[in-house]
Amino acid sequence: MAGRANIPNKSSALIAMIADEDTVTGFLLAGVGNVDLRRKTNYLIVDSKTTVKQIEDAFKEFTTKDDIAIVLISQYVANMIRFLVDSYNKPVPAILEIPSKDHPYDPAHDSVLSRVKYLFNTESVASGRR
Repeated sequence: MAGRANIPNKSSALIAMIADEDTVTGFLLAGVGNVDLRRKTNYLIVDSKTTVKQIEDAFKEFTTKDDIAIVLISQYVANMIRFLVDSYNKPVPAILEIPSKDHPYDPAHDSVLSRVKYLFNTESVASGRR
């Protein structure tokens, strides 16, 4: 089918994480963590010493790897690289913004939710013309 994304047909796909230590630790305890042969992890722990450049590099790396299906990113971290998150338009890996313990979820800043609202507004305008 034209327009459909090719999802890698591997036996498993990974979830990548960019978040604070508590959030990443919780997901690691749930079994999300992975270290490849080159000792590269599928997560980045963001703290006060983490630079925006490191977050950008991790986001770019995770969104270009073939074995990652979902990138979970804390919303407050996504706000630091909002221009990258908003400009990302591929379906795989999917980018999901999640709340953290210290920073509550704000739907006004969620890129996925804003895209869904845009689509529904476009559909309602298009259906009103019929």
